Amino acid sequence: MRNDLPRTREIAARLDVLAESGSTNAELRSRAANPEDWPHLSVLLTDNQTAGRGRLDRTWLAPAGSALAISVLLRALPANPTARGWIPLLAGVAMADAIAAQLPDQHVAVKWPNDVLVDERKICGILAEASGDAVVVGSGVNTAMTAQQLPVTTATSFAVAGVTVDDDRLIADYLRELGSRLSALAATGDAVVSGLHAAVTARCATLGRRVRVSLPGDQTLDGLATGLDADGRLLVDVDGLVRAISAGDVVHVRPA
Repeated sequence: MRNDLPRTREIAARLDVLAESGSTNAELRSRAANPEDWPHLSVLLTDNQTAGRGRLDRTWLAPAGSALAISVLLRALPANPTARGWIPLLAGVAMADAIAAQLPDQHVAVKWPNDVLVDERKICGILAEASGDAVVVGSGVNTAMTAQQLPVTTATSFAVAGVTVDDDRLIADYLRELGSRLSALAATGDAVVSGLHAAVTARCATLGRRVRVSLPGDQTLDGLATGLDADGRLLVDVDGLVRAISAGDVVHVRPA
């Protein structure tokens, strides 16, 4: 992993590049107790994460050098706890914008609540975790992963798209957008007023699609994803009854 990331170092309050990490999220949470040493927008980064995790405690593994694991410490949070629920989607749209800048010919979108897709295939997953009064946002981006190395057929990478990613530009663009959108959300306390609701809606591939949602308690519902409410919940029309989903595993159902 290169260590000379000048664009990223201009934005990150602190940047530690690791040759290897079990989980950058877990490592950053263990280090981040002192705000003076680890201020807002501190970053841990590696291209060799050996025990990464996604939502629902799923494992996230990639061959060394084929993906970036980026964890960012957020301290300047909205005072309103409800607004903090937008952070995974905020990070998703920030990463989608950063990826799209280097894949201008591909369709880059956010899948509710925490994935970034390129032409309907997953290139990045995001996991936000509380750490005291802060939040750690981890993202795993498939960069140099070959088609043979992809874990599932529904995944993709910059390499598969035929692009050699500029790591420094990608991380810097992501951090800049992440910090800017979080500042706006913290200032207003409202995703609609800050413009975040509109930005996520515009990037969200889930909206307007038939979806199958696996809910806690082994429940499943099928319906049409019609929008996001003011709290970032996914609105799903199930036979005329609109349900607001705050947590769940979503599958885009392809037309028969």
